[in-house]
Amino acid sequence: MEKLAILDCGGQYTKVIDRRVRELGVKSDIFPINVKAEDLKDYQAVILSGGPNNIGEEQRLGFDKTIFELGKPVLGICYGMQLMSDHFGGVVDSNIVKEYGQNEVKINNKVPIFDGLGETQQVLMSHGDTVKIAPNGFEVIGKSGDAIAAIGNIQDKMYGFQFHPEVDLTEEGMKMLENFIRKVANYKEVYALDDRIQTSIKMIREKVKDNKIIVLVSGGVDSAVTAALLVKALNPDNIYAIHIDSGFMRKNESDVICENLKELGLKNLIRENAKDYFFNTVVEVEGKKIGPLVDTVDPETKRQIIGEIFIKIANNVIERLGLDPKNTFIAQGTLRPDLIESGNPDISGFAHKIKTHHNDVAIVREARKKGLIVETNSDWHKDEVRKVARKLGLEESIASRQPFPGPGLAIRLLCHDKKEEVEIEAEDVQKLNEILKTSGERGYIVPIKSVGVQGDARSYRNLCLMEGNNIDFDWKPVTAKAKEITDSINTINRVGYILNKKEILETINCYDMRICDESVDLLRELDKIVTTGLEEAKVNQTFAVLLPIGITKKYSVAIRTFVTNDFMTGRPGEIGKEVSKEMIKNVVDEINNKFGDKIEFVIYDVTSKPPATCEWQ
Repeated sequence: MEKLAILDCGGQYTKVIDRRVRELGVKSDIFPINVKAEDLKDYQAVILSGGPNNIGEEQRLGFDKTIFELGKPVLGICYGMQLMSDHFGGVVDSNIVKEYGQNEVKINNKVPIFDGLGETQQVLMSHGDTVKIAPNGFEVIGKSGDAIAAIGNIQDKMYGFQFHPEVDLTEEGMKMLENFIRKVANYKEVYALDDRIQTSIKMIREKVKDNKIIVLVSGGVDSAVTAALLVKALNPDNIYAIHIDSGFMRKNESDVICENLKELGLKNLIRENAKDYFFNTVVEVEGKKIGPLVDTVDPETKRQIIGEIFIKIANNVIERLGLDPKNTFIAQGTLRPDLIESGNPDISGFAHKIKTHHNDVAIVREARKKGLIVETNSDWHKDEVRKVARKLGLEESIASRQPFPGPGLAIRLLCHDKKEEVEIEAEDVQKLNEILKTSGERGYIVPIKSVGVQGDARSYRNLCLMEGNNIDFDWKPVTAKAKEITDSINTINRVGYILNKKEILETINCYDMRICDESVDLLRELDKIVTTGLEEAKVNQTFAVLLPIGITKKYSVAIRTFVTNDFMTGRPGEIGKEVSKEMIKNVVDEINNKFGDKIEFVIYDVTSKPPATCEWQ
């Protein structure tokens, strides 16, 4: 059978490359970048993935140089292109241009890999280093401004892209990959994937047998698909579905979820109301005590605490039901991106942790080692899970339900400790003013940090606010400036536009904020206004984020909309396109009318992923 080898350099999108290749009808396998060349002899072509490292001596990933002597077609993506360039005598520099987000590139569409494409392409960039001089035997076949965006050795069938063809934001990326597979590497066969549902059911039966299994059900499509697969595979009497109300659910959500779950055929449905436990419990991770949540600011620590507590509650239920903990399995709706972003070493030996997902904390990894975790979706992305949900006959209200993270509102509430604030650099303020001086907008850097992904690595950087025309701001120039800001100022990874105030003359202050009844309840009400008001928007996700910033009031709210297929990359919903201006105006007015005494700014997140993540924490 024709096969393609993907060599993993630790990229966030390595598994996406794998998925795209499979979608194009070719069987693929992922290897670490240091695989021996002899192990690739049965593969017809090789793709080198992106990654968070650079090719400097300290960070350079070692690999078998004879891979390039096998005579096989090779495509290097991002870091993979830089490794290839360095190997063949090119020059890679970190001082040319850094690009994060969608960029326009000019390509040579006369070469096979770009056959049938227009000369101008929209692509996703996420890199700090750049190829300065093309390697020996290669020609430049793509440019981003003056920077090299693509190279090719047409005779030896070797190509490099500085951008990521595998993600949605590279609009013709699938065509480029198809050209590499069919026109460069000359694959002829079409590989039909096994029926995923039947494969998953077989795995469940072989692993669980007649033992009992606990399934954690949040109400989202991921855990609902897992529960539905368990019902098809196992005796329903052996399945115990637990919905845990952590105190961080959306308004009235647990009531609705439990009603929906009954329709899946779950005979043993248990609802655990555990707000106090989540708020006030101290847990131990790798010998260190952390928590409680009411005293915690750091987002990674919040995620670790919440993940630990979920499994502790599941174990408490196992004990309460009199089940054998050594032979009782725990099922969860973990997705492939969850494991990639968590830096799970079983998925990639070189990937950086972006943020710990609650379903991949230390206690879960220990249970995996014992073989007690069942994850039906761990090889799938979000849009694939939705397709499985529909094949299983789940209600569309579940199949198309917007994602809601396991930690819930806890990671949409940006806790802050004023004592830990770092002063904003005057140089950064000067750069910001220079970028905006001809735009009519004004900008402010506030020391409230959110999580981003830049160059395949985690960033935790400041927020930039822009203001000028409230909801009437001109979308394309503003988002272009936002991209320039995150590309040019290293301490910023997210930009928001203020919708309800302009010509701010006073100082924007940051305040202390922790998880407590007041902050969580306020966010819950704001989230209801935002999600209800934007329900008809043509986006994949909408939610509210509570920020401890203002002038005289101590809270502000950010509106996050996200357009994506797989949640590995995406962009904000465009006002006037996916999100109507009338919708936004109504949401802003309702927030001002109901919570004007508490909320200073209503902000619209105008940042893509990368450089930001979809969630703020």
